[in-house]
Amino acid sequence: MRLADKRILLGVSGGIAAYKSAELVRRLKDQGAEVRVVMTRSAKEFITPLTLQAVSGHPVADSLLDPAAEAGMGHIELAKWADLVLIAPASANLMARMAAGMADELLTTLCLATPATIALAPAMNQQMYRNAATQANLQTLAERGIQLWGPDSGSQACGDVGPGRMLDPLELVEHCCQQLADEPLLAGVRLLLTAGPTREALDPVRYISNHSSGKMGYAIARAAREAGAEVTLVSGPVALATPAGVTRIDVESALQMHEAVMSRVGECDLFIGCAAVADYRPAQVAEQKIKKTGDNDQMQLTLVKNPDIIADVGALSDKPFTVGFAAETVDVEQYALDKLRRKRLDMIAANDVSRAGQGFNADDNALTVFWQGGQAALPLADKLTLARHLVALIARHYRP
Repeated sequence: MRLADKRILLGVSGGIAAYKSAELVRRLKDQGAEVRVVMTRSAKEFITPLTLQAVSGHPVADSLLDPAAEAGMGHIELAKWADLVLIAPASANLMARMAAGMADELLTTLCLATPATIALAPAMNQQMYRNAATQANLQTLAERGIQLWGPDSGSQACGDVGPGRMLDPLELVEHCCQQLADEPLLAGVRLLLTAGPTREALDPVRYISNHSSGKMGYAIARAAREAGAEVTLVSGPVALATPAGVTRIDVESALQMHEAVMSRVGECDLFIGCAAVADYRPAQVAEQKIKKTGDNDQMQLTLVKNPDIIADVGALSDKPFTVGFAAETVDVEQYALDKLRRKRLDMIAANDVSRAGQGFNADDNALTVFWQGGQAALPLADKLTLARHLVALIARHYRP
């Protein structure tokens, strides 16, 4: 049993997904976990404390000022007892109160008092999830180190379709197993990662580039480091801070990035090519600034192909486990699968950059990850949350 002797404090907030909490408790116990449940006032409108007491085998805590409960396991002791605090479902209201640092009832107080990792499984209407206030609260909580597991996307109880569904209980159990594993997912794994754009010089002043901000790659670097990997980040020019514990190598052009990768790839176990590398560069770089002349309304450039970094890594006889990215605007799946096969990749993460609010320069993204014989959809989320899901998925498929 993967959760033997692990202590999980399950918080249940008010939302229709609270009906899944009973199954979640049972599934956690199936893996050997000891589970205690804390409910908010609104959660009791959707599922009774008696139901959760029956499946957990422990009284349900629901009041901050209950003398009988405090005489048993008080709220501070309960906060210290847990190895993991999982709130599922986590409503928009609860997350707003947590982001504000409130301690207005038992569950929010426990979140302030616990030294354990806190994980949230968001569940709400898709429009509520997309609301700017909710997204700001999610970002605040993520920056404080709170894990965000989900949400999933699909049909909702209200009839809407979109992001906001709580993850399936079995998927949440898997997250708990990974979080509480005695060894981190990527412990000892040497990861080489590229991120950001490249700049291909025209002259000392101008260059050809793209809209990549590097946010997705830097989020992956942080998530991989959290998972125990030794991370080397080869970065194009971006305005981002280096994640803690990550070794960063700065480059400008595709040729520089290619040299930096190929000189280090033999020392890595896992390679992720997340950079938006320019496919072409000017055949000649002018030594002086190219001047505009009054009698010339056009300028012609001759471009030559840059080396294909991910393909060159994939072609190595002793290549590392290799993960590519495909940023497409049409036929995303077709192009991704072709790239997976043609470049000898182990996995590829594809995203549709034509969709508003995700991809280049955005704070959110959504990915579909393909591998030989399978695929998984990672729904729209902030890039750090998405990166953590992606790293967990890669870790499950990685073979040293």
